[in-house]
Amino acid sequence: MKWIYLSVFILSLSACKSKSETTHPSEGPISESVYASGTLKSQDQYQAFAPVSGIVDRVFVQEGDSVKIGDPILSISHVTQQLNQENAALAANFADATNNQSKIHDAQLFVDLAKNKWRTDSTFLVRQRTLWKQQIGTQVELEQRELAYENSKTAYLSSILKLKDLKRQIQFNANQSIKNLSISKQLSADFTLRSKVNGIVYDLLKLKGEIVSTQTPLAIVGNPSQFILEMQVDEDDIFKVKVGLPVLLTLDAYKGQVFEASVSKIYPIMNERSKTFLVEALFTQKPATLFPNVTFEANIILFKKEKALLIPRNYLIKDSLVIKASGDTILVKTGLKDFKKVEIIRGLSAQDEIKMPGK
Repeated sequence: MKWIYLSVFILSLSACKSKSETTHPSEGPISESVYASGTLKSQDQYQAFAPVSGIVDRVFVQEGDSVKIGDPILSISHVTQQLNQENAALAANFADATNNQSKIHDAQLFVDLAKNKWRTDSTFLVRQRTLWKQQIGTQVELEQRELAYENSKTAYLSSILKLKDLKRQIQFNANQSIKNLSISKQLSADFTLRSKVNGIVYDLLKLKGEIVSTQTPLAIVGNPSQFILEMQVDEDDIFKVKVGLPVLLTLDAYKGQVFEASVSKIYPIMNERSKTFLVEALFTQKPATLFPNVTFEANIILFKKEKALLIPRNYLIKDSLVIKASGDTILVKTGLKDFKKVEIIRGLSAQDEIKMPGK
């Protein structure tokens, strides 16, 4: 008798199990989408690197402080550069034209003296020629006066050229030293890290006294007025994605809530390591508070239907066959698919009963 009751119980369980493995197509909404994961980035967010090597000398801001373009974030000290700037300042002061007027004055005096000597020798030559016409004096004396005149004339003209060259050289040295000082000051300015955007300082990666190089990131700065969703899309799906497609996403910080965005940019090169493409999207409906580098999961909606005939995906065989409750296998035409459901375009009706394959 116990064996009979046990057999009835097993048959009853089998019947319940068999019944649970059948279903009817149902009508409802469905959308086909591409899965993507990613992180949030604030607008114009970037990682600021050290412009030069040295030691962090001063930090001007704290995490969360607002900055504008050109505002200093921190400065880097470098003794050699400071000494170079001081040397450039000394050289500029030494070469300044106003500090070299004495040289020009001395050269001008030499020109005046040469001019006076030329005039004197010219007067002597005129007198000697007059005497020679009166047959007074000798040929040698006349030639000596002519030679003295030519020498003094040459000396005078040469002194004028030297004065011009001296003025030009002094002006050139002054201009060059000013340029060198400007270059040195610019190099010193490069030792101050300044903001490239209007935004806030999200993170400071180095403290005062730490050694940095040009490969050292110092801070993370961005504009919190807008956030960009950076998504990684598999290479198999990237050809389906277009700018303007809607995006539905969830964030761990806002459990149970779904937010909306729209694809804004598709980068045309694949990351060879991850075999993914970078796709950006902008919020059309966003949370009240957001932070950079927050992770999210998203679905890029390719197609959507509000009313479709649907069956569970695990009832579909090879994307085109289903088994009726009677055991007949029939061919169906499918449409949109998501992770759980598939649209049936032709081959089934809502009254048909189908069962799970393999049972």
